[in-house]
Amino acid sequence: MLSHYYTVNLEGTDEIVIQKSRFIGHVKRVETEEDAQEFIKEIKKKHHDANHNCSAYMIGEHDLIQKANDDGEPTGTAGVPILEVLKKKELKDTAVVITRYFGGIKLGAGGLIRAYSSATSQAIDTTGIVIRKQVIEMIVTADYSLLGKLENNLRNSSDYILEKIDYTENVILTIAVGSNQEDNFREWIVDLSSDQVMIEKGKTKYIENEI
Repeated sequence: MLSHYYTVNLEGTDEIVIQKSRFIGHVKRVETEEDAQEFIKEIKKKHHDANHNCSAYMIGEHDLIQKANDDGEPTGTAGVPILEVLKKKELKDTAVVITRYFGGIKLGAGGLIRAYSSATSQAIDTTGIVIRKQVIEMIVTADYSLLGKLENNLRNSSDYILEKIDYTENVILTIAVGSNQEDNFREWIVDLSSDQVMIEKGKTKYIENEI
């Protein structure tokens, strides 16, 4: 698992008009190539009357799955420019379809590349980019007498994320810790509690924040 990576919010769209042609950008987060292909199929069905539905997607931790489709536009003027925007923005698990309704004015190869690049960037910006960070859930069990001190320091004096508090016979705090911060966290919580807590390691997962 990567310590962090960038992707898009779940789904979004935006539109620009260039020389009377409409370029509608559709963006979606996808986890598999099948998801990406299904998304492209949905957009093509929705905009079946469009002149072109050009697409690209990039999937996987190491970008092993990369595909681009010009859908009838001159070779290299649509799908590749869309894919290049994904690469430049370092986005993973992202699919983009740009729908074009031709407005009667030919743009030329350079104009098409700029148009598809611009439509892709604008649709991605509108959808929003998130950073997904790998964290470890640390489970801290403590006496209720320590709750105030632990909660206050976690919320106000640390970079750790207090995800939830369970009130049982003892108080149980679930805390998200960066994947490279486990040892520092253990030392910090032991010092803060005068070694009066029990610490267990939970699951590893990703959390995300919009940037």
